[in-house]
Amino acid sequence: MNGGGPPEGSVSMRQARIRTIDLARGAAVALMILYNWSVTLSYFGLFRPPQGIAWSFGVPALIAGAFIFLSGAVARLSFESGRAGFARRYFRRGAKLVLFAAAVTVFTSVFVPQGAVFFGILHFFAVTSFLIPFLVGLGGLNLVGGLAAIAAGAFLMQLKFGFGWLFWLGLAPDDFFTFDYFPLLPWLGMLMLGMHFGKGVARKAAAVKMDGMLAVVFEFLGRHSLEAYLVHQPLLIILLAALGFKTF
Repeated sequence: MNGGGPPEGSVSMRQARIRTIDLARGAAVALMILYNWSVTLSYFGLFRPPQGIAWSFGVPALIAGAFIFLSGAVARLSFESGRAGFARRYFRRGAKLVLFAAAVTVFTSVFVPQGAVFFGILHFFAVTSFLIPFLVGLGGLNLVGGLAAIAAGAFLMQLKFGFGWLFWLGLAPDDFFTFDYFPLLPWLGMLMLGMHFGKGVARKAAAVKMDGMLAVVFEFLGRHSLEAYLVHQPLLIILLAALGFKTF
């Protein structure tokens, strides 16, 4: 890594910012894949994960939080570089993600019904794709709203409810278990913080250059994060099932 970079406002600066975000998002995707695989291997009895809340909640929360924050930063950069058609792009993205999220729900309901995913990170991004066009231009309100959403979500995590129709918001019912759960509260807050701080973070990070094979891998994963997310779990589950491993 080394310092230096193109002048502020230039095309190369915007490209450097985008590459920096891709690298960071790719690193988050790689960590997310490794963690998800550890959960899947544990489900098949092939891996014994560390015990405690730090592993079960802290690690995935940090990884997902970074990924969602960076997605907010990407939205802000995209908005700044081309406001015309921005909402249409995100509405189309949301419609596509709804289909992929539904496929994830069907797949997990068939292969891992005990932990079927009904509002995982893909469902989260599907819903927020329709919200981002209304939030990205709010300026300082994204900071206030983001912190409020995180605080509300942290409070709701301590509670259990006797109904399930608001689980997507963060009101989890009793005995609710799923492999992947990202309700709007608190995670919308991380997305809003990304939209608020993302431009400044990307501007500072663009001066740092990272080269080598690891950078190539991370940049590829960052540019193809959706495909990586969709493929990594089904491939492992199908492989393990084909090899005859049974779930515990």
